[in-house]
Amino acid sequence: MRILLAEDDHNIATHVVTKLEAEGYGVDTLANGPDVWEQGENGTYAAIILDLGLPGMDGLSILKRWRKAGLETPVLVLTARGSWMERVDGFDAGADDYLPKPFRAEELVARLRALLRRGGPRLQSVRSAGRFTLDETTRRVTFDGQVLELSPLEYRMIALFMERKGQVLTQLELASHVQGREDDAAKNAVEAMIARLRKKTESSAIETRRGFGYLLPDDGI
Repeated sequence: MRILLAEDDHNIATHVVTKLEAEGYGVDTLANGPDVWEQGENGTYAAIILDLGLPGMDGLSILKRWRKAGLETPVLVLTARGSWMERVDGFDAGADDYLPKPFRAEELVARLRALLRRGGPRLQSVRSAGRFTLDETTRRVTFDGQVLELSPLEYRMIALFMERKGQVLTQLELASHVQGREDDAAKNAVEAMIARLRKKTESSAIETRRGFGYLLPDDGI
C-alpha cells in the first residue's frame, strides 16, 4: 500500500517515513508544491499526507485542484497553523482529516488507518441514514427531504454521525473529529452544535445516551 507524503520539513518527513515504513507502508516523499500537485493527480496512492505550507504552491490550493479534477484519494492535512478557521477551510477544500503540528507519529498512523478503512465508500457521493441524506459533492444535507442550512462544522458532525449511525459517539470523539481539539471549550461547542442541529431538525433526530454520548439512530427516529 503506497502513501504520498508532501512535507518540506526534512526532519518531520524523515521521522514520518521511518514510522510509516515500519508499519508496512510504501512512501513517496515530495517537498515542492507543483511536484506534489502533479504526482498526486497522476499517481495511484491509497492516501496522501499533505502539508499546507509547501513552497511553490500551498497545500490548500493543491487540494482544491485535486478535488476539482475529481481525485477521490483520502487526504490527511498537516499544518503548523492550528486555527479552527483554517481547519474549516481545509475541510471545505476536501480534506478528509486534519492533524496540527507538532504531532506524534503514532497519532498520524492511527488517523491514516482510519482514513484507509473508510476510503472506499468515498466514491459513493450520496449517502442516506434514516431521515438524513448527505451529498458529499454538493455538501448538501437534507432531513425528511428538506435542505438544511448547516455550517461547515455542523456538516462535518452530521457526516460523522451518518458514517457511524447506530454507534454512540462521546463528546471527546466528536470534538476531536469535528474541531480537531479535545479541550473543554471544544466539548462545550459540541453540545451547542447538537442543540442547533436538533432545532434545525427535531429533538429525536440525534439521541442522547446519558453518561456515554450521542448517536444517530439506525431507523432515524
